[in-house]
Amino acid sequence: MIILAIIATLAGIAALCWLLFNLAVFALPLFAGIAVGTWAHETGAGIPGAVIVGAIAAALTFGLFQLLLLVARPAWVKLLVILAFVAPAAIAGYHATFGIVKLTMPSDTWQLVFSIVGAAAVGLTAFMRLTLMTPPGPAGQGVARAS
Repeated sequence: MIILAIIATLAGIAALCWLLFNLAVFALPLFAGIAVGTWAHETGAGIPGAVIVGAIAAALTFGLFQLLLLVARPAWVKLLVILAFVAPAAIAGYHATFGIVKLTMPSDTWQLVFSIVGAAAVGLTAFMRLTLMTPPGPAGQGVARAS
């Protein structure tokens, strides 16, 4: 029974890490949705209204990201847009990793080290996934044409 508990715990941790890596891309839209939903609830929209308004805000945030990637011409503007989404993902990765290692390691130094490594891994994964969403440049860009 103890071995089954250990295996189930490891499978749960692996599932949560998989979820973290897959959903880190949506950290900024989630934060925007929660912030706007909380504001809507505090202004009297009620729970259903707050959920609807928060979901709309999250969708608009992600839609704005897609639009900015589509419209932005210089690569450095696209990089800034992507980094605006990567930063909250890295912060979420730091806190998720810190929550896990806080339970398993007594050393504060190693907790910090592993949390920073987790933040870098999640941030890099989010960066790679977001750059895959970037549309390619115009056809023929950078190619010399024969006259």
